[in-house]
Amino acid sequence: MTERRDYLAANRGRRHATPGFVLLAHKRSDDSQTVRVGITVTKKIGNAVVRNRCKRRLRALVRDVMPDAATAGTDYVLIGRSETPVRDFAVMQVDLSLAIARLAR
Repeated sequence: MTERRDYLAANRGRRHATPGFVLLAHKRSDDSQTVRVGITVTKKIGNAVVRNRCKRRLRALVRDVMPDAATAGTDYVLIGRSETPVRDFAVMQVDLSLAIARLAR
C-alpha cells in the first residue's frame, strides 16, 4: 500500500497487538481478491538504521507467512514496535499467523 487513505482505512479496521508488532486488518469493499500489505515504523523506535532493520524483518515476515494465512480482499498494516528488531524471528512468525487467524474471525 502506498496511499495514506489506505492506511487510514486500515486503522479503522480490526487490530491485534503482539510484543513484536501491531497488525491492522481492513476488509476492502471492492471486488478485488488481492491482499495488500503496508509496513510502518515510527521514529520513536529508533534511528534510521533501527527503523530499516524493523522494516526488513517485517517484510520477511510478510513473505513467509502471508501467502498461506492472509484473507483475500483484505488490507493489512504491520506497525513495528520496540521489540521488533530483537524479538526471535520464529516467534514473530507464529505471532503473525495467530494474529491473522484471530482477525479473520
